[in-house]
Amino acid sequence: MAVYNHSSDTESKRIRTASAVRKRSMLRKMVMDRWLYVMLLPGVIYFLLFKYVPMGGIVVAFQDYSPFQGITGSKWVGVKHFERLFTDPTFFMLLKNTLLLSLMNLAFVFPMPIIIALMLNEMRSAKYKRIVQTMIYIPHFMSWVIVVGIFYVIFETQDGVFQGIITSMGMEKFTIMMDPDLLRPTYILQSIWKETGWNTIIYLAALAGVDPQLYEAARMDGAGRMRQLWHITLPSIRSTIIILFILKIGDILELGFDHMFLLLNSLNREVAEIFDTYVYTAGIIQGTFSYSTAVGVFKSFVGLVLLLIANKLSQKFGEEGII
Repeated sequence: MAVYNHSSDTESKRIRTASAVRKRSMLRKMVMDRWLYVMLLPGVIYFLLFKYVPMGGIVVAFQDYSPFQGITGSKWVGVKHFERLFTDPTFFMLLKNTLLLSLMNLAFVFPMPIIIALMLNEMRSAKYKRIVQTMIYIPHFMSWVIVVGIFYVIFETQDGVFQGIITSMGMEKFTIMMDPDLLRPTYILQSIWKETGWNTIIYLAALAGVDPQLYEAARMDGAGRMRQLWHITLPSIRSTIIILFILKIGDILELGFDHMFLLLNSLNREVAEIFDTYVYTAGIIQGTFSYSTAVGVFKSFVGLVLLLIANKLSQKFGEEGII
């Protein structure tokens, strides 16, 4: 004879009722915030069309892809192109050049927006602060073609400012862009000049959220500006710094094509050739679409692994991370 469990049935009804209430509450909130979702829609559509849909093209890395036969008609070759990549003599040169520049980016380019944001935050004159911010934001809106062009006019042309200065000092003229030893410092300095100002926006926004009462309490306890900076300001933006650092780690093999392509020439190719420029050479110029796709898949896989590791480490040290 079956025994009817009244308490179990009551609990099941209570759970279903609570779930229905949560769904109605969520639907009500979505209706109330409908315009926020409408504003979110263009961003969602952008990521779907340009980030997620193209991921279907990864299968090309496992085929001998032919534009005439398409993805469905091309021959499957497995990991043939990955074997070619890892046995190619240029692979270790590409990996070395890309990693060196990425590590230099992390060491010199990444901290600069933090330093500039802290300096701007210490300014007392709002007018002077706005002027400085505007001046350092401007380079971000210039393309790399313009940035490298300005650099070339100043440092490389025979009648340029730099060549005139070293000539007046009794030194012989020399080129910077043709010197392999100066390629990496040039790349880093140009990156700092172009992107530092724009990247300070995130840190300034984080600094704006710091409670002013913390500074007042610290001053009453006799803390100077440096102690306030070390014990209040930096801990307040630590989570922002860590999140951006994790995202930067995920892009460690993504240096960008356009900047390095403009600096690349036959004299500095041994130190300037990176994965991004190599993909262009192999995929567009030589027409090896499957091989260049395999290079892109390798870059993405390494970035994903490093991102997950960095995120896990941040969580172990008490931060929320990004996942």
